[in-house]
Amino acid sequence: MPGAVPGGRSGSAAARGRAEPAPGAVLLPGWLDADAQLRLVAACREWARPPAGLHAVRMPTGGMMSVRMVSLGWHWYPYGYRKDAEDGTPVKPFPPELDRLARRAVADAYGTDARQIAGAASYEPDIAIVNHYPHGAKMGLHQDRDERTDAPVVSLSLGDACVFRLGNTETRTRPWTDLELRSGDLLVFGGPARFAYHGVVRTLPGTADPALGLVGRLNITVRQSGLEAGEAGET
Repeated sequence: MPGAVPGGRSGSAAARGRAEPAPGAVLLPGWLDADAQLRLVAACREWARPPAGLHAVRMPTGGMMSVRMVSLGWHWYPYGYRKDAEDGTPVKPFPPELDRLARRAVADAYGTDARQIAGAASYEPDIAIVNHYPHGAKMGLHQDRDERTDAPVVSLSLGDACVFRLGNTETRTRPWTDLELRSGDLLVFGGPARFAYHGVVRTLPGTADPALGLVGRLNITVRQSGLEAGEAGET
């Protein structure tokens, strides 16, 4: 497993340890070492460039999300996927490096239990969504139901730590569990937790390793769409 992240908030990844906050959800602290984090931050900067780059998202209610995002492989919009990005250009391809990373993440999270988690043993990711959280940004509790599969979601954290709320599958209200996700942490949620409500309550400004050169938080989520080429998903 990749080593712990140097610097940042007190307490090493080894001291925090592996956690399973809900059935099917696995947190591996410090899964990305410092070099891997730097490479991913650099890659995110490239993916964020136009065309089909980083953009704000307007919800059907008319409000704007406080995070900005870029999609890879398929373009996410509320609430579905398509092949054209917000600016009308083709979405950027899903990167091979994220494919390899996400497959390894699922294997490390579930190990020999992968066959007991829907879609884990045959995981074939084809979508990544990169969210940038500036200071003050958050994300309300929601379910990831725009995919046509129940394969696990892989979540990688970079930059500032955040308070991540993992709820239940029935409602946005309690019970829920609040987790502190730090730069380099891996969270995989599948099986019974795949459709749990989840969100980011707040970020913790100033907690990032300065060596990353990153203001705010980046979150990379990798998913398997269950969509075929030429198809669009809507819910």
